[in-house]
Amino acid sequence: METLYHQTNKQIQEVQSLMGRLENTDRQSVHLLENELQARIDQIFSHLERLEILASKEPTNRRQNAKLRVDQLKYDVQHLQTALRNFQHRRYSRETQDREREELMSRTFTTNDSDTSIPIDETLQLNSNLNNAHRGMDDLLGSGSSILTGLRDQRGTLKGTHKKMLDVANMLGLSNTVMRLIEKRATQDKFIMIGGMLLTCVVMFLVVKYLG
Repeated sequence: METLYHQTNKQIQEVQSLMGRLENTDRQSVHLLENELQARIDQIFSHLERLEILASKEPTNRRQNAKLRVDQLKYDVQHLQTALRNFQHRRYSRETQDREREELMSRTFTTNDSDTSIPIDETLQLNSNLNNAHRGMDDLLGSGSSILTGLRDQRGTLKGTHKKMLDVANMLGLSNTVMRLIEKRATQDKFIMIGGMLLTCVVMFLVVKYLG
């Protein structure tokens, strides 16, 4: 298990390093880099499934610690997956904007055109502002959706970690006072997470209401 764990951890670090190159990669190569990153992330998820099986077979005194280490790797790779999806969404929005601009600039009028009117500057400016507002809303909604997904994943991870921490505490014979403090902290973290989710929903609602 140790060999596969260190190999998977190294792969996560390599993906993190490659993620830093996305913003500086030219348009012709960014698709290849995205595909490579997705393939590596898929491979990491496959390794994590194997690690979960191996962790469950560890001796009793090492099993809890092994599962916590695997959960941390899973938490890291889920965030990398979310970051990649956010970048792809932003890139798609930029490419759509550039394509619409090129189509507008390349449009030509002939004597046979049924519509020979030329948009005035104010109309173009209004249309540009509307497009920017819609793209901004799409980016915000996409980011909000990714954040909510990440929060749900974190909630599941935290619940599992909390249960495992209590199991470890029982094994180590910790006092009831310490265990109550752990439970109190877990409850506080839960309220903070729920508050963050509600705040995100309110912001998304206000943006849709006032920019729509």
